[in-house]
Amino acid sequence: MADAPNTSAPVLATRGLTRRFGGLIAVNDVSIALRQGELHAVIGPNGAGKTTLVNLLSGEIRPTAGRVELMGRDVTGEPAWRLTRLGIGRSFQRINIFAPLTVLENVRLSTQAVTVPASGLLRSASRAGDVIERAERALDRVGLAAAAGRLAGALSHGEQRQLEIAMVLASAPKVLLLDEPLAGAGPEESQRMTLLLKDLAREHALLLIEHDMDFVFAVADRMTVMAEGAILAEGKPEAIRANRAVQQAYLGAASPSSSREEDRGRGERGGGQ
Repeated sequence: MADAPNTSAPVLATRGLTRRFGGLIAVNDVSIALRQGELHAVIGPNGAGKTTLVNLLSGEIRPTAGRVELMGRDVTGEPAWRLTRLGIGRSFQRINIFAPLTVLENVRLSTQAVTVPASGLLRSASRAGDVIERAERALDRVGLAAAAGRLAGALSHGEQRQLEIAMVLASAPKVLLLDEPLAGAGPEESQRMTLLLKDLAREHALLLIEHDMDFVFAVADRMTVMAEGAILAEGKPEAIRANRAVQQAYLGAASPSSSREEDRGRGERGGGQ
């Protein structure tokens, strides 16, 4: 049976997106569409181009060729700070928080970065009630409201990942680009993150990069498989699991959980994508 596509208009889309680094083509003619209400996972072996793709979508690097569209608007080559203000939020492979500050202060700073004009940056934080209220809502959304006064560095690894997502949500994004949100999380933390991402996908277009295949197949509505910078396959999880080319290039004959352990063994989290 053919995979029935989601026909709603994409929130974020690429057309022939390409990035070259000298003679290396890290992302090669990639066209992808992210839609609200859909959790879209991107998987692939080490060096497949996954993180480079996210860096292109978030404005961290400029494409060599191709086009990026946000809500139908051409935003190709726009810098990261502008794309954040336009509604693209992302997290990173490595946790990126201010450990000496409180949980609430971390989210407040993220909120101020996109909502307060330069003329208002010297305003006392105690007077920024609207900013604090927005930060508190973001913390409540990820389940960290009770930890608002704790130092961010004292949180568990999984809680720090939740804090990162709260910091992204504080910018009121239309699109969430999440790079390995389960990295370092324990079983209980992974379960909380699963529920959180499913909930967030209802209101956002959500792209997920993750190497835990059990998790990916459990939460993804749609999957794109990359290999050597190009798209190898795209479809619903059941179609991807049955795809012979995907099995040969990435999943192999082993189970998803076995593939996950092999991938971790190759040290992909420490290397480039």
